[in-house]
Amino acid sequence: MTLRTAAAGLGLLLLAACGGCGAGSAVSDLGTVVKGAKGATVPVELRSGQRFSLAVTGNASVGDSWSLKAVPDTKVVSFISQEHQDESDRPGSGGTIYFVFNAKQPGTTEVRLFDCWRCGAGGTPESEESRSQSGEAVFTLTVTKDGPATSRGPAPPAPSG
Repeated sequence: MTLRTAAAGLGLLLLAACGGCGAGSAVSDLGTVVKGAKGATVPVELRSGQRFSLAVTGNASVGDSWSLKAVPDTKVVSFISQEHQDESDRPGSGGTIYFVFNAKQPGTTEVRLFDCWRCGAGGTPESEESRSQSGEAVFTLTVTKDGPATSRGPAPPAPSG
């Protein structure tokens, strides 16, 4: 095998290994989808190892710009990616923005997603209208220990006697 063939093979191997790397990569497994909205706080119960997505609706063409306000406790959950799914193929249509995470260790943390509506380059609402239309969707996450699901079923009959 020539050096050129080996280098080409290594390049293809690296390209295949990094097929989902970088900007624009789409996560195919959103896990459990939890919907939120501006002005709402949603409690979420998860198990260690569970993949989940926090979903909000938005339309960039009218000014919506959702972002993760702060990284949550990385011991409890880890952020994987932000994904967007259009409502339709028509230009200007809105869609759903998914913030994809993995639940890690038992604990509680909070995720704040911020929709900065028609914000300037600084990422802060500049006008009164922008401030009134911007807002947060809050998710309170509780991760419990991983383990098999148990079914409790009906209580056994009381002893007679």
